[in-house]
Amino acid sequence: MTAAYPTLDDHLAGQDVPEALKVVVAAIATECVAIAGVVRLGGLAGALGLAGTANVQDEEQKKLDVMTNDMLTERLKACQPVAAVGSEEMDLIEPTGRTGGYLVTFDPLDGSSNIDINAPVGTIFSILPAPEGRAPVEADFLIGGRKQVGAGYAVYGAQTMLVLTLSGGVTGFTLDAQGRWHLTNPDIVVPADTKEFAINMSNRRHWAPAVRAYIDDCLAGKTGPRGKDFNMRWVAAMVADVHRVLMRGGVFLYPWDQREPDRPGKLRLLYEGAPMALLIERAGGKATTDGVTPILDVIPRNLHERCAVALGSANEIDAYAGTPAGNDLRQV
Repeated sequence: MTAAYPTLDDHLAGQDVPEALKVVVAAIATECVAIAGVVRLGGLAGALGLAGTANVQDEEQKKLDVMTNDMLTERLKACQPVAAVGSEEMDLIEPTGRTGGYLVTFDPLDGSSNIDINAPVGTIFSILPAPEGRAPVEADFLIGGRKQVGAGYAVYGAQTMLVLTLSGGVTGFTLDAQGRWHLTNPDIVVPADTKEFAINMSNRRHWAPAVRAYIDDCLAGKTGPRGKDFNMRWVAAMVADVHRVLMRGGVFLYPWDQREPDRPGKLRLLYEGAPMALLIERAGGKATTDGVTPILDVIPRNLHERCAVALGSANEIDAYAGTPAGNDLRQV
């Protein structure tokens, strides 16, 4: 049956993008197949539990965080068009010794806290242009999400899927038993309206007043100011929650909260916010920090810049931005 679906190689061959970019995407996709195999085996691959180390954000790393980071870094440093890589799990960029081509950033295993309970996890990646004629430095990564030449993620769940955007549009591929990607979702579009939201409700007491007001309005249902019943969904892995939004609509919210008042948010701009924002915008949705400011317009100040995130169905993001109390959504 898979013969009825074009392969990733078929799809890339028809894309009007540089051949070198196709090589980079193919390398990432190949390594995501290998990561899917490790995730599938779990404890049999020695992938469960803590690694006993911390990343640059002083977060405890899971064994699979370290394993997948090493796998992707090794694959990409061997990929000829890649000049340097940056990862959520690494303090600094790692140049390859080559110039020109592309820079790649990634979150090697988003939602890694889910791995021990066999819930969905994923890999998020972003591809940026590298400088010509010289070795890349950190500043070359800090150019903003609009400069991305490609972005995507793999989600390791009931099916393993790769979701990708290059020159335009968003496409989805499903992994078969032989390790080949097949185009199963050729034109992903986020519906403009929704009755679903995803947010970590346990943080409610820490949100700005306007965020609490928006969620309270949703929870009020048909008799409340929104006039419709909402469902809440929360997988605790951005890649899985955003995948649901892309597949059927909804909004994903990770707002500023008062526990870290000097930080604009929790999620990483380069490794999570920017690539997911490009996918959502290309699929017809909106991706903002606060309902108003596009994530893709935010210029990172460092490799591990954080941001608030509000993305998904366009009309619902507008409703979020219009919540009474206004600028409290954008409190930083």
